[in-house]
Formats: sequence, C-alpha cells, structure tokens
Amino acid sequence: MPINVTKSSLPPFEEYIDEIRSIWETKWLTNMGEKHSQFEKELEAYLGVPHVSLFTNGHLALEMAFEVLRLTGEVITTPFTFVSTTHAITRKGLTPVFCDISPKDYTMDVTKIESLITEKTTAIVPVHVYGNVCDVYEIDRIAKKYNLKVIYDAAHAFGVSLNGQGIGGFGDMSMFSFHATKVFNSIEGGAITFANEQYKSQLYQIKNFGITSPESVIFAGGNGKMNEFSAAMGICNIRYINENIKKREEIVERYKDWLLDVPGIELLQAQEGVVSNYAYLPVLFKESEFGKTRDEVHAALEKEQIIARKYFYPLTNSFECYNGRFSSNETPVAQFVADRILTLPLYAELELQDVDRICSIVLEK
Repeated sequence: MPINVTKSSLPPFEEYIDEIRSIWETKWLTNMGEKHSQFEKELEAYLGVPHVSLFTNGHLALEMAFEVLRLTGEVITTPFTFVSTTHAITRKGLTPVFCDISPKDYTMDVTKIESLITEKTTAIVPVHVYGNVCDVYEIDRIAKKYNLKVIYDAAHAFGVSLNGQGIGGFGDMSMFSFHATKVFNSIEGGAITFANEQYKSQLYQIKNFGITSPESVIFAGGNGKMNEFSAAMGICNIRYINENIKKREEIVERYKDWLLDVPGIELLQAQEGVVSNYAYLPVLFKESEFGKTRDEVHAALEKEQIIARKYFYPLTNSFECYNGRFSSNETPVAQFVADRILTLPLYAELELQDVDRICSIVLEK
C-alpha cells in the first residue's frame, strides 16, 4: 500500500453515528444549530480563546475576516505558505507585500517588516508554519507602533500554545483550518478566533448573507456557515486530539533518531516556550553536503510509493496567476528554502517501522 504524506484522523465509526443521530431527529442540518454551537464552545475551551466563529473552511474564514476588519491597500505577508493565504488577500482587492522568512523557523522575518510599511499598509498577515509560531511579541509591537491590524494564518497551529497561551489569542484575529489533511479536522471547516466582542456579531452576519432578522439585511454578506455534520465530526475528533498529537510526537522523535545529525539535512528545532502539535515533518536538503537534491530524494520515495510533498514549492509570489506582479527574488531566503524543503509522511496512524523504511530510502546513497 502507498504511504501518503498524511492521512485523516477519524473517530470510531459508531461514535460519529451516535453524534449525528440527533440531527435525524431535529432535521436541522445547517444554519448554526446545536452541534455548531456546541463545537464553538468546545473549541473556545480547548484553544484557550475568548471567542470562536465557525466557517465552511479556513480560506473563506480568512477572506471574511479581512472584510470585517475593513482592510484596504497593502497587506504585509509571506510567500512561504499555501496559496490560499495569498489568494484570500488578492480576492479581497488587497495588495500583498511579501516579507522574507527567517531561516531558523521559516516564519516571517520580523526584522524586515518595518522596511515594507508604507502609507498604504493596513495589516500584517503572518503565517505560523508547520506548527512553528511567529514572533508574535515583536509583530504586536510593530502593529501597535504603526496602528496596523494583525490576522494570523494559523492553519498549521491547532492546539499550539506559547508560554501557556493558546496561539489563537494573539493578534486581532487568527484563522484555523479544519481541512481533512490537518492535525485536527471537521471533514472540512475553519474558524476565526478573536478577543474583541464587537467582532462576534459582525462575523456571524457576514457568513449569513448580512441578515440581522427575517426582514432585515444590512449589507451584502456571503454564505460561510459550517453545517451540522462537520460540527459533529469536530466534536468527536476533539476528544482524541491530545492522543493523536502524542502519537505524532513519537513519530517525529523516530524521524529525529534517523535524521537529526546527518550532514546536509536540517530539521526544525523546538521553539522555546512552544507546545507543538507536530503538524509536519519538514526536511531541508543541502545537496553539497548531503549528496542528493530534494528532488532526487522525492523521486526515490515516489518510486517506492511513498508520497512526500514539496511543501511549500513554488512560492506563492511565483505562481503563474501572479506573473508580472511579484518576484521571488525579493524573498531570497524563502526561495532557498522552497527549493530544498520536503515534508515526509506524518500522521497518527503511521507505523514506526514505516518511518524506518522511509528514512532508509532517504539516506540511501
């Protein structure tokens, strides 16, 4: 059987059936029903945040967050991310200004942010990468100095905390993705976390067509409501999230046993004060020292039906749809990493013997 880069975590089948049984009784399938409300409350408790607003998916949540915050002009962000981040910015008529990344943790290089701020800048959209967190304290300082909004793309950071605080509690808002491939899933889904009470009704209205009552629509909102079946899956999966993260940690440690001290291979180091979710296993290959390129390792694994992923490659500022608008030459560290990074298979059900097999192929000369 092929080994995929990830595999969705699912609760016991009968447990999910029991969770959705009441939906057959109420016939309430969507429009913020009981499961939706319960899931929001359980997420607030688990993530350690004051407020959660659920959405159909993380991408739509990010777009609607930009609308609620009334962003205009330029937004400083990173090209080392899934294309959704950049698309959400451009689809809202905003201009992404790309900041390079830190070679240490692949998050936004905070030393370069201020040089990118202009009179048109209204926000910073940093990305927590592979479960590694941004320098939230320095970003907060810069944002306050220049009166900018901060919206974190926290799609990789479910359950991560920094110095005892849930990562969703930083910035004006944070977006989480509950896509099937993530550490935690609700089949498909997403959420915005926030502290400011005034955003609660605004997010509710924008994901429900701008409706405030059966006869009142105050603005042209969209449809971003999570359905009850997805919420039920989230309720089930949250019961197992700590167990699954523990299994992922054991797998990451096995990878480290094989790869940590190999010349030409770089693994991300643990961040001080961060409780990780072990979301991904990114490996950076330096051909001159290791003897093989990232692409050669990728091909060797693929030949054995092991699916690794060049994640993130290419950079979002070099995709065809943005030809002529941006240049990856302006973010050289991000380009260097993108050309050499490979994420190896990692999911809770991955057997340690499969990790051994993967690593032996990686290291085969």
